[in-house]
Amino acid sequence: MSVNRVVLIGNLTRDPELRSTGGGLSIVKMGIAVNDRRKNQQTGEWEDVPNFFDVVAFGQQAEKYAEWFRKGNKVAVDGKLRWSQWETPEGEKRSKVEVMADWIESMSGRDSNGSRDYDAPSSGAAAPVGGGRDGEEIPF
Repeated sequence: MSVNRVVLIGNLTRDPELRSTGGGLSIVKMGIAVNDRRKNQQTGEWEDVPNFFDVVAFGQQAEKYAEWFRKGNKVAVDGKLRWSQWETPEGEKRSKVEVMADWIESMSGRDSNGSRDYDAPSSGAAAPVGGGRDGEEIPF
């Protein structure tokens, strides 16, 4: 048995980049920084060390994420890891691991004026990619 699940909470490192395939499928890519707490062996002090991950989402929700989120927003991402490899034109082998998001939810909340810092439904509901967890449609 294998399990491939990842849940991350962190801050977006760049604005989402929305593209589409030749067939019209929307794809959004964004980066997330997640801090890891480590003890500095030289000073003995605890410090935050960032880890950076690329996040990808597809379909209609990809368009919504590109609309709602901006660099600096705190988000929760639930998805799976996908590894890919390729060869550069110079013949060098490259690989990367990306988070394929099933849903992304804003954790930023409201600003000091009481308004949301992103343009998303006020219910605070998560926005699953491709419909709800059991395949039902999300009403927004």
